[in-house]
Amino acid sequence: VTTSEDMEKENVTLLTEFVLTGLTNQPQWRLPFFLVFLVIYLITMMGNLGLIALICRDPNLHIPMYFFLGNLAFLDAWITSTVTPNMLVNLLIKIKMISLTECKIQFFSFGVSVTTECFLLAAMAYDRYVAICHPLHYPVIMTNRLCIWLIVLSF
Repeated sequence: VTTSEDMEKENVTLLTEFVLTGLTNQPQWRLPFFLVFLVIYLITMMGNLGLIALICRDPNLHIPMYFFLGNLAFLDAWITSTVTPNMLVNLLIKIKMISLTECKIQFFSFGVSVTTECFLLAAMAYDRYVAICHPLHYPVIMTNRLCIWLIVLSF
């Protein structure tokens, strides 16, 4: 007679890796997909980092709207960098495996960055609301301290 405790000990599966199926299993499409996604990734990163550099360099852009846009560009670069580099590597290698730990880290990082972006977009919406509905009170309401506080809260 087998007890339920014996069955529990025997019926254990330990999952340590995932197999990624990817976009295509045909080898001739791996390099074109890699090049297309690499170009898109590089353009995205250059655009976001260029926007951040431009906002930091130009003193005329040191206002709340551009402060929020600079942080949004940083978040977009972060979101893009959580998934895309691993995807590019997996397009080139034949054995497409990812460990459970890597999967959890990537999923957590992506989830945190997307959630942060939602809160940042809400802060940007508040900034635009104040600018449109209370234009005379805008400089008094949207102080640097409040902008930094909203950014910190979104992170």
